[in-house]
Amino acid sequence: MAQQKVTLSMRDAVQLGVENYPAIKAKQNQVNSSKAYLKETRTEYLPDLNFSAQNAYGTINGQNGPLVGYRGLAVSSSGPALNHQNWNAAFGALYLTNVNWDFFAFGRAAERIKVQKRVVDRDEADLGQQQFQHKIRVAAAYLNVLAAQRLVKVQQDNLNRTLEIRRVIVARVKNGLNPGVDSSLANTEVSNAKIQLTNAQTNEQEQVNQLSQYLGYNTPPLDFVLDSTFLVKNPSAPGKPSQINEQNHPVLQFYRNRIQVSDEQARYQKTFALPTFSFIGTFQGRGSGFTLAPAINTPVAYSADYFRGVEPTRFNYLIGIATSWNFTSLFRTRYQVQSQKFTSLQYQDEYDLVNQQLRNQQVLAETRISNALKNAQEAPVQIRSANEAYLQKVTLYRNGLATITDFQQALYTLYRAETNNYIAYNNVWQALLFKAASTGDFDLFINNF
Repeated sequence: MAQQKVTLSMRDAVQLGVENYPAIKAKQNQVNSSKAYLKETRTEYLPDLNFSAQNAYGTINGQNGPLVGYRGLAVSSSGPALNHQNWNAAFGALYLTNVNWDFFAFGRAAERIKVQKRVVDRDEADLGQQQFQHKIRVAAAYLNVLAAQRLVKVQQDNLNRTLEIRRVIVARVKNGLNPGVDSSLANTEVSNAKIQLTNAQTNEQEQVNQLSQYLGYNTPPLDFVLDSTFLVKNPSAPGKPSQINEQNHPVLQFYRNRIQVSDEQARYQKTFALPTFSFIGTFQGRGSGFTLAPAINTPVAYSADYFRGVEPTRFNYLIGIATSWNFTSLFRTRYQVQSQKFTSLQYQDEYDLVNQQLRNQQVLAETRISNALKNAQEAPVQIRSANEAYLQKVTLYRNGLATITDFQQALYTLYRAETNNYIAYNNVWQALLFKAASTGDFDLFINNF
C-alpha cells in the first residue's frame, strides 16, 4: 500500500511537534501538578478543624494502679473502683469538635508557599526549554529530510545518466568502436549507482522516521512533501548580529530557576529551628447510660437503653495557646541548611557551565554561517562547470576522442557538484538553526525566510 503524502511547511512542523510530542505533554502535566500542589500548600495555613462522634457499648470497671497503653492503645473506661468485678454494661457517646491552629511559626507557612511558587516557576521554565529545544530538533530533522530527499534525487539522476551512458557504450562496443572493457566498466558504474541510490533511500527513510517521531505521529512514517525553499535560497539575513540574552534564554531560565528553588528551600528549612505557637480549642459533649444510684450500697446505676446512653448530658470546653520547640532541631537544621546551600552552589556551577557552552556555540555558529555562505556561493559555479565538462566529455567519447576513464571522471565530478549544491544551501540553514539554538532566539531562524 502506498504511503500517504503529507505536505508540511516548516512552521506547521514545528507547531505539530510542540503540540503532539509526548515529552512536551509530560512536562505540561508536570506544570499542572505543581500548580495544583501550590493551591494545596496555600491551604495548609488554615487551622485543623475536626469533628468526631462516637457511640460505644461496654463496661466501666475501674481499678487503682499505674498503667501505660502500648503505643497509645488503651481503653478509656471511667468509673468507681469497686472491690469486685461486674459485667454491667450500657451505652455511651462522645461528641467532639477540636481546633488546632499553628498561627505563628516565624514565617514557615509563608516560606513553604514561596518554595512551591519557585517550583512552579522552575517547572514552567523546564517546559519552556523543552519546547524550545524540541523546536530546534524538529527544524533540524525537517532540514535533514529535505537533504535526504534531494540526495535520493541526485542518486536517481546519476543512475539515469549511467544507464543512458551504458546504452551508448554497449552500442559502440558492439560496433567495434570501443574495446569490450568499456562495457564492463559501464556495468560497474550502473551497479554502483544502484547501490548508492538504495543507500540514499534508506537514509531518507531513517530521516523521515525521525521527523515522524518528533511530530508525535503514532502511525508508520509518512512520505513528506516539504518546502524546497531551504535548498534553493539562503536566509534573508543570516549574518544578523545576535547575542545571548541570559534573562530570556529558555535553557538558562531553567537552570536559573533551579538555583532559586534551592535558595528558597534553604530559607524554608531555617524556620524549622524556631518554635511553633499554636491555638487549641475543644468543645465536647458526652452521654452515658451509667448514673449515680440513690442507694449508698449501689454506687453505680445503669440503663441498657441505647437512646439514654447516647444522649449528651455533660458538656465541656477548652481553649488555650501552646508552644512547642525541639531545641535540638537547631543543630539538625543548621546542617540541613548548609547542605541545601551547597546544592545551590552546585546548581550555580552547572548554570555557569551551560552559559559558557552556549557562548562558545554562539561564536562557533557565526563561523559556521560564514563558511556555509561561502560554500553556497561557490556551489552554483561548481555545478555549472561540472555540467559543461560532462557534456564535453560525453560528446568527445561518442566521437571516439575521449577514453572511458575521462568520461567516468566527468560523471563523478557532476555527481559531486550536484550533491554539494543541494547540501550547501541546507548547511546555511543548519548553521542559522545552530545560532538560534545557542542564542535562545528561535525567531532568528523561523523569521528568516
